[in-house]
Amino acid sequence: MEHTFTATIKSVLEEHFGDHAEEIFEKSLLFQYINEKTRSANRGSKARSSFANLYAIYVIIEDYLVKGFDKRRDYSEYAGAEFSRLFNRQRELPFGGKLQNHALNNRLNAEFQKYFPNADYIPIIRNLETNRYWFNENLLIINIGNTNFNISEAVIQVVDKYAKSKQGAFDLFIETCNELQKIGKESQEKVEDFICSLLAIHVDARLFQIVSYSILKYYYHDQKIFWGFDLECLTKENLKLYKTGRTNANDGGIDFVMKPLGRFFQVTETVDFKKYFLDIDKIQKFPITFVIKSGDSVDILKNRLQENANKLYPIKAIVEKYMACIEEVINIPILTDRFKEAIHLGYLNHILNEIVIQSKVEFNYQ
Repeated sequence: MEHTFTATIKSVLEEHFGDHAEEIFEKSLLFQYINEKTRSANRGSKARSSFANLYAIYVIIEDYLVKGFDKRRDYSEYAGAEFSRLFNRQRELPFGGKLQNHALNNRLNAEFQKYFPNADYIPIIRNLETNRYWFNENLLIINIGNTNFNISEAVIQVVDKYAKSKQGAFDLFIETCNELQKIGKESQEKVEDFICSLLAIHVDARLFQIVSYSILKYYYHDQKIFWGFDLECLTKENLKLYKTGRTNANDGGIDFVMKPLGRFFQVTETVDFKKYFLDIDKIQKFPITFVIKSGDSVDILKNRLQENANKLYPIKAIVEKYMACIEEVINIPILTDRFKEAIHLGYLNHILNEIVIQSKVEFNYQ
């Protein structure tokens, strides 16, 4: 499948391989995969970036090039790259500051096999005992006629160009936010339209979580409860929503926590009931609110979850116990309504400021 960034990939291949560029693109499973993962290059900051798997490819191939194996034939004798060095290197790359180890360990290979189930090779080879890594050289050498072409340098150049395009898109996003902060009091409609545009299916999962948090934080901001251990001495306190960590973090399935009620919130874009039930199991079936990146109604979403669960779990009581743990479902239309309520309370610019602050932290923006 070709998209706008495909032309950039082919341009790099033409620089390196001339008339053989098109054939190399067609024959290389690695470039077919990279082409799939770079679809968001020209969709702006709001589209999913897929840096984790691309950077797993990048850092191992970079090690391959630094050691000069593209010019030698003894890669099979190499002791392998150390995990710690690869892990630290991917965090030095643009937007890679908080990447975890999943792509290096299994996620890249698993997704590659999903795209190419009949492929003879997987990208990453690793020794679990020594914690050393290699890139599968069979994916780096493309044979055309009697000539072998090594694509490793071209891969590095393509990923660099992709990162640069996403950096430019995110710079524009931050610049737009900053401009809206300046004119917010004069043109609230522009600010409102901009934030509403971030509540969409195609928005990057991390950005959707940030916007959801910013809206809900100020939606609950003025709501008060009375609590205490003695009826004669009750405490009045505003509801406060806290973002507990970064997106995709291994935090037990908790994205937001509300004080003092102790409500848990999990943001998701999937409708796979197994993911929901796993999150519920992680917190030992404590009630949880799901914020879902979907425009479907709450009834449709709940019915879909229950129907799919019933197919897997023949015991009705088990399904009902899990479903009872879903305290609330918040979809995009509900988020939009709560955004409008927060605007009515006078928190529009506060929400925009929160989006800017959280985005800079989340995307490791300097």
